[in-house]
Amino acid sequence: MVELLGDTGLSLVYLVAAILFIQGLRDMTHPRTAVRGNLTSAAGMFVAVAATVIAFEILDPAILLAGLVVGGAIGTVLAVKVQMTEMPQLVGFFNGMGGGASALVAGAEVVQLGSANGGAIPAEVGVAAAASGIIGAVTFTGSLVAAGKLHGLVTGSAIRYTGEHVVKAALLAIAVASGLYMIVQPDVLAGVLQGSAVPSFWLLLVAASVLGVTLVISIGGADMPVVIALLNAYSGLAAAGTGFVLGNSALIIAGTLVGAAGMILTVIMCESMNRSLTNVLFGGFGEAGTSDDEVDEIYEGNITETSPTEVEMLLDTASRVVIVPGYGMAVAQAQHAVAELSELLAENDVDVEFGIHPVAGRMPGHMNVLLAEADVPYDRMTELEEVNPTFAQTDVVFVIGANDVVNPLANTDDSSPIAGMPVLNVAEAGTVVVNKRSLSPGFSGIPNPLFAEDNCLMLFGDGQEMAQEVVGEYKESH
Repeated sequence: MVELLGDTGLSLVYLVAAILFIQGLRDMTHPRTAVRGNLTSAAGMFVAVAATVIAFEILDPAILLAGLVVGGAIGTVLAVKVQMTEMPQLVGFFNGMGGGASALVAGAEVVQLGSANGGAIPAEVGVAAAASGIIGAVTFTGSLVAAGKLHGLVTGSAIRYTGEHVVKAALLAIAVASGLYMIVQPDVLAGVLQGSAVPSFWLLLVAASVLGVTLVISIGGADMPVVIALLNAYSGLAAAGTGFVLGNSALIIAGTLVGAAGMILTVIMCESMNRSLTNVLFGGFGEAGTSDDEVDEIYEGNITETSPTEVEMLLDTASRVVIVPGYGMAVAQAQHAVAELSELLAENDVDVEFGIHPVAGRMPGHMNVLLAEADVPYDRMTELEEVNPTFAQTDVVFVIGANDVVNPLANTDDSSPIAGMPVLNVAEAGTVVVNKRSLSPGFSGIPNPLFAEDNCLMLFGDGQEMAQEVVGEYKESH
């Protein structure tokens, strides 16, 4: 440790970084302050990293600088190039990198301590390293699989096989046993360093890495947002564990904050889907599809199609309109056209709001960010609890790219996969216009009886094209 900072100075710098982390998380709880929160948290991380580089002789400064430049360049390119619709899988990828880095850093410290002390490591370091290694490795491979499912590189279906839970239990047992052996018999490292034994820590990493793949590959793509939130918590816990290994308070605080925030997010998403975390991990949501006969029984002869011209006529006579965005809007990049439509309606004294379901996108806040990107005022974005009581007084609801979050089966069919899930009760409005490419089911794999209701009109086609045509019709009539 150099004299430039000293123990007290380093602790004070880490305290400043921790304060910035906490304030950043606080700001990220609302879309209006989220950008500031990201910048504040980034500043805290910069302070922590800079202090660590200055205070400890880790590597040659030139190598560290090169790593920072390369990493910063990659992050900048990803931030600029990746589309908003791809943010969930990018978050998953970042979770994996964080977990993997934590596990490898903990392993490097274990080897270094073992080499310096003839194979012996303190028990508390062994416990923290084993925890960081298991959680970090599971996070690394599990996050890559989750990101792959969301991006279409890995099948979105749940891959199940006979004895899968036995395999997972065996892998976990191997990882835990390896960690215990490292803690109870640390002299194993002496043999490792002489090249005469297999390091228990690396065996732990291998078993935990395979476990991460088996855990996530058996979960359907519909549940990947919840899985990514959970893995986000895991990445924080892995970082905190590595902080204990290194005796680094900044890493402990940052990891604990990420772990707590990720777990809270996971709970919120589970509540929004009315499902327990156990059900998400083992329930196979969306696996059981609906037969063609059942679909025909619901839809055949009951679907009423409409056109942009007819939609404009409905909007022209409405005094209150609620727009319900879904993931289909994000995929179609229709947020700007929808934002323009809402502005035109507001200019003509129409009371217009956006009804946003917590899991309408692939992560909570996804729709809010997309709409904010299109300059939709924050006061027009209304959460489920606030907007639901107003649908009965709404003339027109325009649902664009949403399916499961407006499915009334959640309220009427106890046997449905989405039974009890809080949904937007759009059917209570005077008229519901639903824009989708087809009648294909949502993530749950079940049909939506809303589409066959008497007050529902289906506007089939690409979300962006349809919204732009409605905007064009509205402009011509005004």
